[in-house]
Amino acid sequence: MAQARTVGTQTLPIAQVLAPACLALLLGAFLLIGTGFGTIPAVHNAAHDARHAFAFPCH
Repeated sequence: MAQARTVGTQTLPIAQVLAPACLALLLGAFLLIGTGFGTIPAVHNAAHDARHAFAFPCH
């Protein structure tokens, strides 16, 4: 039978948490909003459909 082990937690500095969170936010904003202004119709339509799927008003 396997024995249970306790794993300790580690506190991270705020910079190590905020940097990836900000990058993810910027990437998400670009994908959702920035591609909506794309000149390729397929890219624009995909962003448009994603906005509607998340109930985000776009027009």
